[in-house]
Amino acid sequence: MIFRSRSGRIRANSLCQAGFRHYNQGLRFTRSRTANIADTSEILLNVSDSWLTGEEGGAVVDLPLDDFEVEYSHFPPIEDYAFLSDCDTTALVAPDGSVEWLCLPRVDSPSVFSAMLDRDAGRFRVSPSGVDVPAARRYIPGTLVMETSWWAPGGWLVVTDALLMGPWHHENRRSATHRRAPTDYEAAHVLLRWIRCVNGQVQVNMECTPVFDYGRMPVTWTYNNHGYNEAVARAEEIDLELRLTTDMNVGFEGTAATARTLLKEGHSRFVALSWSEHAPPRTSTEASDGLRWTCHHWQHWLDRGKFPDHRWRAELQRSALTLKGLTFAPTGAMVAAPTTSLPESPGGERNWDYRYTWIRDSAATLWAFKTLGLDWEANDFFNFIADVAEAEGGDLQLMYGVGGERALPETTLDQLSGYEGARPVRVGNAAFSQRQHDVWGSIVSAIDMYTGANHRVDDRLWRIVQTQVERALEHWCEPDQGIWEVRSAPQHFTYSKVSCWMAADRGARIARRQGENSLAARWRLAADEIREDVLANALDERGVFTQHYGTKALDASVLLIPLVGFLPPTDERVRNTVRAIADELTEDEMVLRYRLGDTEDGLTGKEGTFTVGSFWLVSALVAIGELSRARALCGKLLSSASQLQLYAEEIDPRSGRHLGNFPQAFTHLALINAVTAVIREERAADRESSVDYRTATRRMNSDPMPGHSDTDGCAT
Repeated sequence: MIFRSRSGRIRANSLCQAGFRHYNQGLRFTRSRTANIADTSEILLNVSDSWLTGEEGGAVVDLPLDDFEVEYSHFPPIEDYAFLSDCDTTALVAPDGSVEWLCLPRVDSPSVFSAMLDRDAGRFRVSPSGVDVPAARRYIPGTLVMETSWWAPGGWLVVTDALLMGPWHHENRRSATHRRAPTDYEAAHVLLRWIRCVNGQVQVNMECTPVFDYGRMPVTWTYNNHGYNEAVARAEEIDLELRLTTDMNVGFEGTAATARTLLKEGHSRFVALSWSEHAPPRTSTEASDGLRWTCHHWQHWLDRGKFPDHRWRAELQRSALTLKGLTFAPTGAMVAAPTTSLPESPGGERNWDYRYTWIRDSAATLWAFKTLGLDWEANDFFNFIADVAEAEGGDLQLMYGVGGERALPETTLDQLSGYEGARPVRVGNAAFSQRQHDVWGSIVSAIDMYTGANHRVDDRLWRIVQTQVERALEHWCEPDQGIWEVRSAPQHFTYSKVSCWMAADRGARIARRQGENSLAARWRLAADEIREDVLANALDERGVFTQHYGTKALDASVLLIPLVGFLPPTDERVRNTVRAIADELTEDEMVLRYRLGDTEDGLTGKEGTFTVGSFWLVSALVAIGELSRARALCGKLLSSASQLQLYAEEIDPRSGRHLGNFPQAFTHLALINAVTAVIREERAADRESSVDYRTATRRMNSDPMPGHSDTDGCAT
């Protein structure tokens, strides 16, 4: 249960643990601006009393109806989902123990559980009987293995969820999907749920109700042997089978496979869902070994990273694990998010499919992985981008499928009601066919970063550099849809011009290393021409960079100007821009992409603050020397993460509610950049302070103290 006000959001988890219903009841209060917080507190107490005394439905609660609206939602908040991954696919787990999103066999395949987008579209739940709200949830440290602790009348239960990792399978024949170099491990293609009673005794329920093809195709269950411990789910005309193996006795209720058992202290059970030809766990020992292997895999992976000894180290590590989990291991691609159509505007139409790779993320991804010492992941992602660029022969799209697919046609799933009624639910993304001018600068910057300042690029990469720079120079003076992929008329977006400058600037740098001096000179002149055009057309009368030519509207993307080196952070125009955005394009200090009233983006409805833009602001504030303000904002943003340190695309600054697809790679990339910038500047300031202290100490030791004479030792 959530009590949501327009000025703040209050969770009722502690009250729910006292025994009343949570998500299944679905009651929410929305408080108007005229209601004060004391009213909300009183309502909380009244509602908790009504549930504890069995008076359900909320009718006994005395609401100030002029100030409150009552909403009913059977969906958990977006930020309350847990994220699992095996780097082939991903899953989202709701607090009540339901897997509500799983696409098979890979992250952008049709879903088999879609309750996240329609409560009747399939789920897989394991929980104590009669209890909906867990006592605690956490990741096992250093892993993407989820642990949920439950209190139930009579005892305590712990459920551990993981998409299992295992040793490399393809010893006798090559993989048909892997393009990157094989490693010692890969996805086991198993979703494991390990259940153990740690105190007393608890009645456990399991219900697995898949609905294939985004909720369109119900399944038929059959037993796979002579006992009750293995079952298979199939649907007509679907080339996918789900195998359920468990040490509980399974029965069928319509399209659901169910089981229930009484667990006593020290006892455990498992249930595994698998979808490949490889053998799943069939015994408790096999399940336990798989879980242990998976935990050790993630912890060993994280050990390769370099993380500062700092109070924000845990946030960096969680972001690194999240980004790794968003990686599609067979190709090295990284999805923007593992979900589709979680709304940016509650109940609205701003619902998109993010299960693809955006070229613009390439430089940021390389920077983040290399900064954290995760070079293998950086190299795999770079090689995916290079493969795509080489195959395209120069005409890069802004986004691709995780296998390098070009065509990503957008359709709507009208059979799904959408998260909290937000429709349409989309699969595919029509933005793949848009013209966006930031792709050329992104890939040339990635190549420049990948090869380093003192190294030549090989012939393959040099051909890509040449084609991408020339495309930028051919099209930079044309309008485009911009970094935000507006579905309205193209404009001369400022950041698109800056990105074309970046292609020419980085290209000139690479050409000089190649010994191509005449080409380097031509590209340098072109970069200077683009810069002069931006400076002539993208500044308002205050010396602040605007969203596009011919407008005074602000845009978060121009915060990247000092971060990509277009102008130095000491430039007054940069400082004016950063401060203007911090003061004028924020709500409760959090950055909007743009003001909807100032920008025609072809859509209706509102949206929250754009979390990646807020982290950009942190980095920009550090760049212009405002460390104290940057540190305060960074701390606020980190405290706005979900309980599991994850971020959706947007945050409602008034309620704290996360909006949009979840978890979002771009946000975690920007977090790494921002947190690293703050830590670096803090340590530089500490070193400078230490030098000043030592200098002052030496002077004190070498100079006579005031009021004393070196000659006679007597006071003057």
